[in-house]
Amino acid sequence: ACALAQKACREGYTAIYHRLPRLFEQLAMAKGDGLYAKLLDKTAKCDVIILDDWGLSVLTESQRKDLLELIEDRYSLRSTIIATQLPITKWHEVINDQTIADAILDRLVHNAHKINMKGGSMRKKINKVPTSC
Repeated sequence: ACALAQKACREGYTAIYHRLPRLFEQLAMAKGDGLYAKLLDKTAKCDVIILDDWGLSVLTESQRKDLLELIEDRYSLRSTIIATQLPITKWHEVINDQTIADAILDRLVHNAHKINMKGGSMRKKINKVPTSC
């Protein structure tokens, strides 16, 4: 996902990377600081956004609404890359609200390109972690 964003940057597009759990934390803090709209707008206007670690935990009501707002603001205008190990068939469970899940997935899946990666972890290959001490 990051390689796609790097390529986009080399082609003159803007790109931003977010781990989804951390983005939700930033949005929650921005609500308290009165900067929510500004952060959401900045994130939504980026040409390419990567949302990594999608589906690590079930979303709260606030997180569901934040995600829908972000996806809606980007729909048909900008590229969104979802990086996850969770099959799409499990996304409704993680979003945890049928109506909002349908709205989010409808916007994400429409015109989507799905890339299934196979093989072991690149972190292990790159870092060559020893198997024993």
